[in-house]
Amino acid sequence: MERTGALFGQFRDLEQQRETASLGMWVFLMTEVMFFGGLFLAYTIYRLKYHAAFAAASHELDVAKGALNTGVLILSSFTMAVAVWASQVRQRKLLCVFLILTMALGGVFLTIKGFEYAQKFEHHLVPGPNFNFPGPEAQHAEIFFALYFLMTGMHAVHMIIGEGMLFIMLIYAWKGSFTGDYHVPIENGGLYWHFVDIVWIFLFPLLYLIDLHQ
Repeated sequence: MERTGALFGQFRDLEQQRETASLGMWVFLMTEVMFFGGLFLAYTIYRLKYHAAFAAASHELDVAKGALNTGVLILSSFTMAVAVWASQVRQRKLLCVFLILTMALGGVFLTIKGFEYAQKFEHHLVPGPNFNFPGPEAQHAEIFFALYFLMTGMHAVHMIIGEGMLFIMLIYAWKGSFTGDYHVPIENGGLYWHFVDIVWIFLFPLLYLIDLHQ
């Protein structure tokens, strides 16, 4: 595959190359929407069927940590947006700085989530033979925690993938590979990162804020 400057050989011009790359990313994100959509559908069905158990189990989650992580990800979306802008205006050092900031915020999110998981293990709230939940709704509460670990775990996996993606882009950015004409990888990386952030925006109220007033 030949490449002339920022243009790969199979494309007519830079605009066609950019549109093709963007379309590919949007198609990929649509498959991710369908993937998470299945998890959200399963959650909705079980929550409607076992609402009382889900509400009781939700009270075992740390709302403060969940809210803190929500703020962290919202801030990371901002730093990622600035990184995209920096790539467009050829600010290489600024691009590197904001990629690092975005990665750091992602690391903070994963660290907080790790502490949350540790608490669940400590309190025997991990589905399995050692699961221990007081009250008559223990069996249905276990379904809630199974969905909690599945949904937040898959989100964490996507976060880790995003961290790796940003690290690779940081290396290329430091080498000056991105220019005002060629910054599509940064734009598509930003789309992926924003998508992962949006998924958490839905996960937080669905898992942490069930009947919070009770």
